[in-house]
Amino acid sequence: MEKETSTAAEIKDWIVSIVVAVALAMFIRTFIVELYVVDGPSMRPTLESEERLVVNKFIYRFRVPEKGEVLVFQYPRDPSRDFIKRVIATPGDTIEIREGRVLVNDQLLTEDYILEKTRSEYPKTTVPEGRIFVMGDNRNNSEDSRFADVGFVPYDLIKGKAILVFWPISAYKTL
Repeated sequence: MEKETSTAAEIKDWIVSIVVAVALAMFIRTFIVELYVVDGPSMRPTLESEERLVVNKFIYRFRVPEKGEVLVFQYPRDPSRDFIKRVIATPGDTIEIREGRVLVNDQLLTEDYILEKTRSEYPKTTVPEGRIFVMGDNRNNSEDSRFADVGFVPYDLIKGKAILVFWPISAYKTL
């Protein structure tokens, strides 16, 4: 009889431990960090397709995105898809692309992270409140704010800031 009681207690302990672990994992994934897989070449050379990232979902609860940060957001036309891009301009900034160069507030943007100069032009425009202008580092192979289907990304579609590449091990780096 004692053996059955201890077995039942052990099973109960295991069930409680599993439930707590699952609840904790769901809380962390929902509010703190999430893992993402890079899909496609739009962020080359900074990020390669199939690299795995840690994304901080917590940071933008306390502050807005800043220029230069790499972030994950929901694609405006299909929120079930996630995009990863770099913040180029924030609310109130002017953005213009002329002769392959990006100008923010009439200042040439220094971009040592891009693969090559952009071949497209973009007229001088002001970023609206509550939105950001994003671009991929591989400018000529990136669907980003220059295109109407993405446009200025509203804050409520931003999922988090990419902070770490953890896989493959050879690509390990902080962002």
